[in-house]
This record gives sequence, C-alpha cells and structure tokens, in this order.
Amino acid sequence: MIVLGVDTSLRSTGYGVLEVSGSRLRPLAFGNIPNAPGLPVSACLVKIHSTIAALIEAWHPDCLSVEKVIYGKNANTMMVLGEARGAVIVAGAQAGKDIFEYEPRRVKMSVCGNGMAEKTQVQRMVKTLLSMPEVPQNDAADALALAICHVHAQSAVFAQDKKV
Repeated sequence: MIVLGVDTSLRSTGYGVLEVSGSRLRPLAFGNIPNAPGLPVSACLVKIHSTIAALIEAWHPDCLSVEKVIYGKNANTMMVLGEARGAVIVAGAQAGKDIFEYEPRRVKMSVCGNGMAEKTQVQRMVKTLLSMPEVPQNDAADALALAICHVHAQSAVFAQDKKV
C-alpha cells in the first residue's frame, strides 16, 4: 500500500509518500509546497492542487491522509486553511482516490503516544519510525505522520477512520 499524507497550509503544504509492506514503512518522497507570501491565494491554491495531482500521478498512492480542520480563533486563517485543504481533496477526488481525515491529536497520539506532543517530538518520532538519516522539515514530518496515522488506523486499535 502507498499512502500520500498531506499537511495543508497556504504557504507551506507538507507532503509525504509512504510505502507500507507488512509492518515495514518506507518514505518514498517528502517535502513541502512553498508559496511566496505575496502570491495571491488563488495562485497558491492552483500550485497546491497541481503539485498534489502530480504527486498522485507519479506515485499512484492508494489513498490520501489529510488533517481534519479543527476550531481556530482566527476565522480568516481557518477559511484559508479550509481552501488549501479543499485544493488537496479535489486533486485526490479527481484521481479517484479515497481520502481520509484525522484530527491533529489523533495523529500525534498515533506517532508519539501523546496527543499533545510538540512539533519537534513529532519530527523525531517520524525520523525514528521511518529509519530516516535526519529529521525531516516540520511540514514534511507532519505529512509523513498523517500517513503513519492512516496505516495505524487500518489496524483494530484505531477503528472508525472517516473518508472525506
């Protein structure tokens, strides 16, 4: 199985392609999709969509794992995050892929054993779980953590995954 994890953000969307073979997890590709601060929102969304579509075309993942939108104090920030997430979901849906969403606390619990883990803890655990030579950049680490969470969700321990 191949899972594409995506940590959406307008200015730096993280992605991680994870190959699963039995209990072995292997990162195939990971990084982020940067968008310059002055770039209009519409151009950012196009870049996010086209890059995710290209990753799907290149790696043929079985599914996508994305972060579920949670409550935030700044409505504008939440709206923009939702738009970026929508660009990712549309790319996956156009390719006919199943898309699963996970709350940030569940991802942290799955990877670190602590739903309140700090970003640096997530980065270190992703490095350890995937036997990576160095700690991945934080957006890429979050995306790989989303993919790992989906793999764990397929076991009986984490039942009740939700398709988008």
